[in-house]
Amino acid sequence: MQYENLLLERDGDLAIVTLNRPNRRNALSLALMDELIACLDGIGADGGTRAVILAAAGPVFCSGHDLGEMKGLDINGYRRVFDVCTRLMTRLQSIPQPVIAEVQGLATAAGCQLVASCDLAVASEQAAFATPGVRIGLFCTTPMVALSRSIGRKRALEMLLTGEAVGAPQAAEWGLVNRVVPSGQLRLETVRLARRIAGASGLVIALGKQAFYTQVDLDQPKAYAHAKEIMTMNSLAADAQEGIGAFLEKRAACWKGK
Repeated sequence: MQYENLLLERDGDLAIVTLNRPNRRNALSLALMDELIACLDGIGADGGTRAVILAAAGPVFCSGHDLGEMKGLDINGYRRVFDVCTRLMTRLQSIPQPVIAEVQGLATAAGCQLVASCDLAVASEQAAFATPGVRIGLFCTTPMVALSRSIGRKRALEMLLTGEAVGAPQAAEWGLVNRVVPSGQLRLETVRLARRIAGASGLVIALGKQAFYTQVDLDQPKAYAHAKEIMTMNSLAADAQEGIGAFLEKRAACWKGK
C-alpha cells in the first residue's frame, strides 16, 4: 500500500514506519493519523512481523497536531480530531507487536503523546520532549493521559503546566524513553532492541503485551487475578512447552506461534 504521509519498510521480520511530513515538522494531520491507523492495522494482522519501529523524517520527530487544521472548527470538527488521535494512540498499544519509537529530534504535544503511547522508545542525544499547549491557550489534555502514565503525576504536571522542554537524558531518567544514544547510533540501537524482542515467540509477546496493558491500571488483587489466568493459558501453549523443553535440553527453541 502506498501512503502520502508515511514510509513503510520491511527489514526481515521488522516493520519500520516513518512519519514523512518533514516540511510540516511531521505534524499529525487527520490524513496522517488515518494513514498511520490503517498502517498499524495492516501490520497487526501480519503474523510475519514481530516488532515495529516508528521513526520520523527530518530534524523533528513530531510537532503534535497540525495547527493549520485546528483553527475555526466547530465542535464536531474538534471531536473528530481528538477521536482519531485517541484511536491512533490506543492502536499503538492494541496491535500484537511491540512498537518502539525511534526519536531523533523534538517531540511536542501530541508528538510527545505519540512517544509515551509507544511500548518502548529509544532517543538520540538531540531529542527533546515538551507539552507546550498551555502557552497557546490549548492545554495538552489528551497528551496528559499517556504522559502521566509514563512519568507520574508530579513530573507530568510540571511539563504540562510550564510547557518547558525536557532533554533526552532527563526523559530517560523519568521513564519517558528507555535509553539515549548518540544520533549516529540511533537506528542501530533501535533495531538491536527490536531484534532482541523479535527473537521470542510472537504469540507469547502478543499475550504479554495485551496482559500488561490490561493489568497496569488495576488494583493489585485484580491485577494478579488477571495475570495468573493469562499465565495459566500461556503455559498450555505449544510455544511455552517448546521453550521450557529447549531450556531444559540446552538447545535453541523453535517457535510455532501456537
